Amino acid sequence: MSKQPCVYILASQRNGTLYIGLTSDLVKRGWQHRNELAEGFTQRDGVHHLVYFEMHEDMREAIVREKQLKKWNRAWKLRLIEESNPDWCDLWEGLL
Repeated sequence: MSKQPCVYILASQRNGTLYIGLTSDLVKRGWQHRNELAEGFTQRDGVHHLVYFEMHEDMREAIVREKQLKKWNRAWKLRLIEESNPDWCDLWEGLL
């Protein structure tokens, strides 16, 4: 997978703590999260499972989408995840 703007959602477990992030290199960022090199919230709270991601054509578009998702209520975020990943599989496995 080449570098491309991406918005992603991590979870601590099914229906657990959620984190919405933005990156231009999902594989590299995934490696950082999985190895707890991304200091802060995800490291402290064990939020490492990639449960949703969407690629974007440019970074401006991705930034707008990230801000939009962060404003959503929890029920909407859960529905978004379950529409494409009903079993809450860790999607890193297919990327790394």
